[in-house]
Amino acid sequence: MAVVVGRGFQPRLGGPERAAPHASLVDANITFNRDVAPILWTRCASCHHPDGPAPFSLVTFADAKAHARQIAEVTRRRYMPPWKPDAGSGPFVGERRLSDREIDQLSRWVDEGAAEGDGGDRRAPPAFHGGWQLGVPDLIVTLADYALRADGGDVFRNFVAAIPVDGTRYVRGLEFLPGSRAVHHANIRIDRTSASRELDEADPEPGYEGVVLKSADYPDGHFLGWTPGQMAPLAPAGRGWQLNAGTDFVVQLHLRPTGRLERVQPKIGLYFTSGPPASTPVMLRLGRQSLDIPAGEPSYLVTDSYVLPTDVDVEAIQPHAHYRAREVRARAAAPDGATRSLISISNWDFNWQDQYRFASPVPLPAGTRITTEYVFDNSDANARNPLHPAARVAWGWRSSDEMADVWLQVTTRSNADRERLAADIRRKMATEDAIGCEALIAREPAHVNLRNDAAVLYLELGRPDRALEHFEAVRRLQPESAAAHYNVGVALEALGRADDATRAYDAAVRYNPRHSAAHNNLGNMLLAAGRVPDARDHYQRAVAAGPDNAEAHNNLGGVLVALGEIDEAIRLLQRALQLRPVYAEAHFNLARAFAAAGRRDEATHAAAIAKKEATAAEKTRLAGQIDDLLRSLGR
Repeated sequence: MAVVVGRGFQPRLGGPERAAPHASLVDANITFNRDVAPILWTRCASCHHPDGPAPFSLVTFADAKAHARQIAEVTRRRYMPPWKPDAGSGPFVGERRLSDREIDQLSRWVDEGAAEGDGGDRRAPPAFHGGWQLGVPDLIVTLADYALRADGGDVFRNFVAAIPVDGTRYVRGLEFLPGSRAVHHANIRIDRTSASRELDEADPEPGYEGVVLKSADYPDGHFLGWTPGQMAPLAPAGRGWQLNAGTDFVVQLHLRPTGRLERVQPKIGLYFTSGPPASTPVMLRLGRQSLDIPAGEPSYLVTDSYVLPTDVDVEAIQPHAHYRAREVRARAAAPDGATRSLISISNWDFNWQDQYRFASPVPLPAGTRITTEYVFDNSDANARNPLHPAARVAWGWRSSDEMADVWLQVTTRSNADRERLAADIRRKMATEDAIGCEALIAREPAHVNLRNDAAVLYLELGRPDRALEHFEAVRRLQPESAAAHYNVGVALEALGRADDATRAYDAAVRYNPRHSAAHNNLGNMLLAAGRVPDARDHYQRAVAAGPDNAEAHNNLGGVLVALGEIDEAIRLLQRALQLRPVYAEAHFNLARAFAAAGRRDEATHAAAIAKKEATAAEKTRLAGQIDDLLRSLGR
């Protein structure tokens, strides 16, 4: 078989290890201290440790001796330890696949009487600090105590927990303790708004059921989650993610009744580092949300692909599907024709999902096409199918629905490449998310949060017409909601319907006189219509209602510059820049204020910053004005 090797692609030849046992091991008895403990500690102890997710520990000799025959049996059948990627995938950090030699050693140990061995061969076992594998965390966040019923179907429930940090911290490690064997897996997101917290507070029980809002997301470029056996190591120096004060964890738990009432109260341990990351990864998600799998279909194929616009290094990969998935594959094809398997799982099992981190990053050049494939079995012959008889199934977040995602964590060669890649993949993911929202809304047309999420996605995709349809539906469902009227105004403004947008914003502030964003946007509409005193009034109300509203401070400051109230304008504009340091328009307005006050050097400095920090859209709008101001200053 020919092997095609291109830039960044390294062939891996041969199959799983099948080395013959060493002669010394053939002659000598197998003992726990010398031979078995290293295998169990490396491959099994991540789950089988005191307070771990497995039903018993395998750290000590007594632990292993009590389960010796069970160990031999499940390892011989390769049922344990669970490791789903096929031989040839990876190599990945922390692979739990046993070699033939290791399986033989475990079987021989049992057959020979499961001896402990010489004390001189005993090594120090791995340490678990109250169940924490990474050591005692710098901060522990405990979720609400939830009572899971004894029987019934799977439960997906979202728990919101405030993160008690001041200022900005940088996280280099996160560890999750499930607190109950009823926890199948957890996805952990961060919400910088109060939206998820409000949903939690509105539910009489701890947490809330339903979809996770779009306001809750993973930190830039990082997976946050847990499955049994998953061990995310501490990030190396210069890596990690930023955590800001005033944010919440949103933890989606997949819970499975165990036959008895379970008290579920997981903990999240955070490990901090002193400084910001030197680089930030990008998360790519491939997958389709238009799934429509007929009942009885034994081999339903779902594919997706994406062409990289920049060079990347693939750091980690995480597939995600539910019970009907049978196979998953991801591969990369470089522009020169070289191909590389990123992962292959020929026996997918919803119970054993994981994040797989490559032992060495996989370099892929720009122009590489990444392709993903899922095969689903929605027949009655599939023992894992949650519905019997089989029924038609679509995309959705419940385990009785299906998903077909593959996430990849990648790094780029430069920050400019990162921004380009992030913007490109964001559009692809948002397009697919909008399809998924529509599928869920078709089932639950009165679901306000789904409607709002879909509308936000359509605004992001430049489809304000579709956004308006969903915002209008929410306004019909919640006619006295200031937020609903405000959102309708945003869509109308994007469509260029200024008079209608003005009326919508006016309704918003009538229903909630302290709606800062609505006052600010209403001020914008009035200013554009030449009604400067009315605009000033609403900007002042926006600042009073929203002391952290940077846009309102900037807009009021800009109006006051035009009205000659320079000292107050400077104060407001400096406050806007405290709230949002990278803000080209505020720097420009501050430059105008300094120029009006005769502070030419400060004006020149502020104008230069505005020119440097302006985005492409701001450059189109501000560049000429900035140049005119600099010329007037003689610079």
